[in-house]
Amino acid sequence: MKSSSADAGKLLDLAGLDAKTLHDPDAAHVVIHENTVLGSNTVPGLHIEAVSLPDGVKATIRVEKGKIIKKPVHLCFGVVPKTGTQRIIMEAFMEENSRASILAHCVFPFAEDVRHLMEGTIHIAKGAWYSYYERHIHSPQGGIKVYPKASVTVEEGGTFTTEFELLKGRVGLIDIDYEVSCGKDAVMEMVARISGTGDDVIKIQETGHLLGENARGVLRSKIAVRDDARAEIYNKMTASAPYARGHVDCKEIVQDRAKAMAVPVVEVNHPRAHITHEAAIGSVDSKQLETLLARGLTEDEAVELIIQGMLS
Repeated sequence: MKSSSADAGKLLDLAGLDAKTLHDPDAAHVVIHENTVLGSNTVPGLHIEAVSLPDGVKATIRVEKGKIIKKPVHLCFGVVPKTGTQRIIMEAFMEENSRASILAHCVFPFAEDVRHLMEGTIHIAKGAWYSYYERHIHSPQGGIKVYPKASVTVEEGGTFTTEFELLKGRVGLIDIDYEVSCGKDAVMEMVARISGTGDDVIKIQETGHLLGENARGVLRSKIAVRDDARAEIYNKMTASAPYARGHVDCKEIVQDRAKAMAVPVVEVNHPRAHITHEAAIGSVDSKQLETLLARGLTEDEAVELIIQGMLS
């Protein structure tokens, strides 16, 4: 289905990308509606190529050696109609000592039967820094299935961070599958904060490999499920080099008839490596609830406030 200018404008408005952002010559962006590239802008040191394929879009991002991209690079992906499939194949290459922050806006405001597939390959060279912040806007019906998958390589002294945030609407189905490998002195951090309601399904499978000396990594999941929603969290961290340090942390709040499962796996293959893990699943804290009820909040308001505090 071809994108209309009206759909494109609606997509940009919902993503919060106003004309100032899109016409700022110093701010890079790519806008993709369904499987059509609507426009892009680049800046010195940053190369962006987005090409429409028969069944999706391939986007390639490369930052030159030593270049620092000062403003966030905006990636806007979305499907405005109620039905459709969007497939994004994304490759990112951060050359030595480069630096860039990506702000991905994923917008599916009216979805009743929409699929969003993201297949990413990210290579972060020596001393480079790459941050990927993913912001989602979904329909209140929850008719969206999201499949983000990525393979990430972080070379010596490089840094990779990623964070998922759902700003509006129901989850629907999200099935995250990320795997990151870190070399010497490399750093990785993956954070997911998601609240599910109705019959939402949240699946997270994140794996971090600390392969180089003094590599460091954190896998952090904060999940809340209510009504009949369910969550399945599989986090694995391995450490195979001296002084590698890692931590796996999963916290889940369960209300009503919802179900949650957390499987933290740690694997240490060197006597001077160290990984810790923590998993907690349960209802909201009773003392916090009592305090908020005493201040005049209803139980629903108090539970919502506690969940938002956990997710923040």
